[in-house]
Amino acid sequence: MLLRLMFVLLIALNIAVAAWLLLGESGTHAVDPADKGVPTLKLLAELPAPASTVTVAPPAQASTAAPVVAAAPAVAPAASAAKPATREPGKKEPAEATASPDLLAAASTASAATSAKRSYRCLAIGPFTNQVDLRSTRTAIAPRTVRSRQRQEQTSESHGWRVFLPAQATRDLALAQARRLEAKGIKDYFVVTATGELQNSVALGLFHDPANAKKRRDEVIAAGFPARMSERTEVTPVWWLDVVVPDDANADIRRGIRSPGATAKPTGCF
Repeated sequence: MLLRLMFVLLIALNIAVAAWLLLGESGTHAVDPADKGVPTLKLLAELPAPASTVTVAPPAQASTAAPVVAAAPAVAPAASAAKPATREPGKKEPAEATASPDLLAAASTASAATSAKRSYRCLAIGPFTNQVDLRSTRTAIAPRTVRSRQRQEQTSESHGWRVFLPAQATRDLALAQARRLEAKGIKDYFVVTATGELQNSVALGLFHDPANAKKRRDEVIAAGFPARMSERTEVTPVWWLDVVVPDDANADIRRGIRSPGATAKPTGCF
């Protein structure tokens, strides 16, 4: 019974809704198209033609009158010029992308002029008695050196002064000369037996001070013997370091020398 009642109510409700939908639509618009508050639509063909921006003088005045430009177009370019130009992301302006060839050439010329004003000198540093000191000095002055080279030379090193009697033809003559020295009271001598230019000579002493060597020689000459004096030398190798350095690096070069006996002196450039 209850189900029948609900079924009847649903049918009645559907009939009421259908009647409202059919009979309740009046067919009138909510807003009147002629309402003054609603703007009217116009086609592009109905719009007035745009005003000409340039006015040309009449033919009769063409020879004397100049074209007149309207004020409105003159303002438009100014406005567009005032507006900053937009730049696409990731795209550089031509002035920022690369420097012009003229600017690069001017910079290169300025750099070359600056380098040309800087003068250089060539120095010979040494002598070094061993290559260890040479390499140490070369490393110390390398930051201030344009280029360098090393060379080896032979030098005569003094090892004192000798006083002697000239060599005799035989050993017996040398021994006889030595006995005569003994008789004159001259001591400290010996006969040289080693082969060489001094073989069979009589050595009278070796002195570091040339003044002492001269005194000994004069003493033997006063006793009636032909004593002689000569420097004792020995040929040894030495090394030099030739460098090219700027003029303003002279003090740094002298501080970098790592050998007590070495000095820096001007030399020919290489």
